[in-house]
Amino acid sequence: MTYGSETWSFNAGRIRKIKVAQRAIERAMLVSLRDRLKNEDIHSRTRVTDVAQRISTLKWQWAGHIARSTDNRWGRKVLEWQPRTGRRSVGRSPTRWSDDLVRHAGSQWMQVARDRALWHSLGEAYVNLTINGQSPL
Repeated sequence: MTYGSETWSFNAGRIRKIKVAQRAIERAMLVSLRDRLKNEDIHSRTRVTDVAQRISTLKWQWAGHIARSTDNRWGRKVLEWQPRTGRRSVGRSPTRWSDDLVRHAGSQWMQVARDRALWHSLGEAYVNLTINGQSPL
């Protein structure tokens, strides 16, 4: 379910859809719809990691990996690419992959990622926001 999720750009609506899909899968694995169990009870019985937490962790780890890479791989080039006009389209622009990283770690997040201890502690706080329902994504 999370294959390739470290490269996805998220907003609250997409995270909600993924959480709904996870709950439906857990319910299908464990009980029938007629059992009328609460989602929390089903989740405690399956003990599956919350999908939003897992996606946040994967994205944070991938961002650190990309920021620390020193060779000229395409991931770094795509991340640093700027449009020719220098501006995004008129109106509300779609969320970029790095927008939530900038919001949480600052505009210099690529330099912060080089300090692994600091990046790891920031990553724990980033994932905890997801657990508490305040989606950083």
